[in-house]
Amino acid sequence: MTSVAGSEEDGDRRNVSDGVGVLVLGACAAWSLITAAAHDGRPEGVLLALLAVAAGYAAGRISGALLPVAAPCAAALTGVGLAAGRPHLTTGPEIVGPLGHAGATAALLTLATGAACCAAWTTGSPTLRVLLRLLALGIVVAAALDSASGSVTCAAVLLYSLAAGRTRHRGAGIAGLVLTATAATGLTWAVAGNAVPDGLIESLRGRLTPHRIELWQDALHLARADTTLGVGPGRFGELSTTAAQSLVPDGKPHSAPLQMAAEQGVIGLLLLAAAFCWLLYALWRSPRPTPVVLTAGAALTVLAAIAAVGNALSFTMVSVGVGLLAGLATAHPLTDEPARK
Repeated sequence: MTSVAGSEEDGDRRNVSDGVGVLVLGACAAWSLITAAAHDGRPEGVLLALLAVAAGYAAGRISGALLPVAAPCAAALTGVGLAAGRPHLTTGPEIVGPLGHAGATAALLTLATGAACCAAWTTGSPTLRVLLRLLALGIVVAAALDSASGSVTCAAVLLYSLAAGRTRHRGAGIAGLVLTATAATGLTWAVAGNAVPDGLIESLRGRLTPHRIELWQDALHLARADTTLGVGPGRFGELSTTAAQSLVPDGKPHSAPLQMAAEQGVIGLLLLAAAFCWLLYALWRSPRPTPVVLTAGAALTVLAAIAAVGNALSFTMVSVGVGLLAGLATAHPLTDEPARK
């Protein structure tokens, strides 16, 4: 009777989180269409990203239930392979770092590290667990060959995953992840609004490049011009002076929160925050062990920080990876998982 009651409780929790996800993603799609109709925008990019997240989430739930260890392991290896072939991730112009594909590479490797760590916490074999953690460590080293920032993000996920093994209450860990993502977004907003000390802004200017900061400032200016509807999806490149003067323009401000605020107003920004909170909520309600949940949450939070200062979410495979990792970490395996020692 206890197992039946527990199974029913897990099913109820999944139904609630899935229902919230449908409402949030549906609201994001509907608002992008509304703002596009109001300003003759192009919502295709937003709709494609939402479809990619939903498809990845469904694939993660199914594969995670059937192959709880092999599926995240395969996802990690796939992420590494895609990162190695980053020039082919998009048909658009190749943009040199740090504004271009470096952010997508760091995002894919970060998600791959999270998937490898999730697989390590899922397996009951000590030997396989060590091998999977070595795979995660190898991804950290591979990321260092591309950029220091990518190595830092992957290492942060690995270290957080190891610490998650000693965490008994996932709620505190999830709350810490929300605060981290909020702080990263707030810092981006403060830099765009020149609301940071001069010494800090000069240090950040050297790392972020003046061009990126000018794009952020343009996005903030457009967001203030129409706080409700924004300028319309896909129209930042048309209205941004900095983007128009760029040698290789891609029409993006290289910050997901600022892009949503500029193109879809404050409601679009709140919906983006709601989508991220839904993912963490689904993880919090997940029947999977706490280390698996917190590892996936850490990877998604680090990705949110990357997206706050780059254009990682403009790549479809990154959006798919976000949904896939969340689905893997919220799937209910058809077989009982081994007890964690």
